[in-house]
Amino acid sequence: MDHLDTLQLIAIAAALGWASGIRLYAVLFIVGAAGYAGWFEIPEHLRVLSHPLVLGASGFMVAAEFLADKIPGFDSVWDLVHTLIRIPAGAALAASVFGDSPPAWMLASAILGGTLAAGSHFTKAGARLAINTSPEPVSNWVASFGEDLLVGVLIYLALAHPIALLIVLALLVAASLWLLPKLWRFVRSMSARILRGLRGGGAQRPAVSGRHADV
Repeated sequence: MDHLDTLQLIAIAAALGWASGIRLYAVLFIVGAAGYAGWFEIPEHLRVLSHPLVLGASGFMVAAEFLADKIPGFDSVWDLVHTLIRIPAGAALAASVFGDSPPAWMLASAILGGTLAAGSHFTKAGARLAINTSPEPVSNWVASFGEDLLVGVLIYLALAHPIALLIVLALLVAASLWLLPKLWRFVRSMSARILRGLRGGGAQRPAVSGRHADV
């Protein structure tokens, strides 16, 4: 575990899990860049993120996600696709923090990281879907830039101030637990309206009976 104590490792694993559900590629790039520049000590099994080849790949994907996330509508498609990427990646990153620990620590960390990634991902995706119902793009851009900033702050706190990170993360988890049921009801309601609209648009006009049918 090098010179990082258990509290720092827990904070890093939790932050990587949560942040991966929002901006996976930014997480990979920021952690890698911090290790490459020597700004912070990072766990041994995450140091591969500092390799120039990995930094180049993650940096390219950061730019792609930055642009994709600023396009209303397309950002929700991007979120949908990344449902299958962000959650397992959050679990893998969190487990890597405890790469030199007993298997039980790695498994517990993977469960924590995957759960946090799922919570933040579905909260983000649901919130952005709700925001995209608004015709103006400003709210979408504000939310997107806010998410960019949040991810950077979380990783910084995890590396420099682990106790502060755990407090902030507890507040974010509480907010997510409060918001997710409301977002789920909104998505169900919107889906029901879309289905009703499709059925109504595809309905055929009733047949005319009697003598008026021959007119």
